Amino acid sequence: MDSHKSTGVLYALAAYTSWGILPVYWKALHGVPALDVILCRVLGTVVFAALLLTLAGRWPEVRAALGQRRHLLALAASALLIAANWLVFIWAVGQQQIVATSLGYYLNPLVNVALGMLLLGERLRALQLVAVALASAGVAYFTFAMGGLPWISLVLAGSFALYGLIRKTVPVASLAGLAIETALLAPVAAIIITAREASGSGALANAAQHGPHAAVLLAGAGVVTALPLIWFASAARRLRLATVGLFQYIAPSLALAIAVLVYGEPFSRAHVVAFVCIWSALALYTWESWRAFR
Repeated sequence: MDSHKSTGVLYALAAYTSWGILPVYWKALHGVPALDVILCRVLGTVVFAALLLTLAGRWPEVRAALGQRRHLLALAASALLIAANWLVFIWAVGQQQIVATSLGYYLNPLVNVALGMLLLGERLRALQLVAVALASAGVAYFTFAMGGLPWISLVLAGSFALYGLIRKTVPVASLAGLAIETALLAPVAAIIITAREASGSGALANAAQHGPHAAVLLAGAGVVTALPLIWFASAARRLRLATVGLFQYIAPSLALAIAVLVYGEPFSRAHVVAFVCIWSALALYTWESWRAFR
């Protein structure tokens, strides 16, 4: 493997490992309302993205995207989707539902396939159809066994898949797109933070209750959001997409291990059956995709 590809592998490992252990970061903010965390995450991300754009001299990419009304509308939609995804994810971590978030991100590639078939008219090969059916069977069994839909998993998988679909169709670079998305959300975030602090219900107003570490973690929320995205983009430029795709299971696997082994979340028989179905579906899908790529 040449140095260019080796560097790409390191970037991919850094990105997906960071995403896998990120629940630990949000778990450390337990007690801070998820809404306050997401608001600080939005503001921190837009500031950090602006700094990186300045250092890299890439503001022309932002100006070009802002000059296209269709691109701007699409990024507004993707901003709402990623905000919903972040909010549900952070809320779920605080509610000891990291296993559910892991299930959602295992489902994500298969939801991408289903969206491609339904919305883009993409044709699926036989084994890909089997993979989607197998994952659907796992979700159906889990719903029956637990007496309700795994809505956290489905919302995370669906929102991120739709987000990816929009970003796939909008020719805007990752960093510029993230900066625009968070800039669109930032005014609303600033207004809500101001209102919550004025009413005494915000994170800063209750800083003593949350502890001094909370302020530091909230301030770093933008950094831990933007850096993995930058590393992922760097990996994608150096590696084949099929190779990058093989790394995507690192994040939910780490999150699952952390949930069960570190935080003691339950992993019932229903979880086992659902995860085995989805893991088998992912194995089929990955093997078929790799074979087609070869």
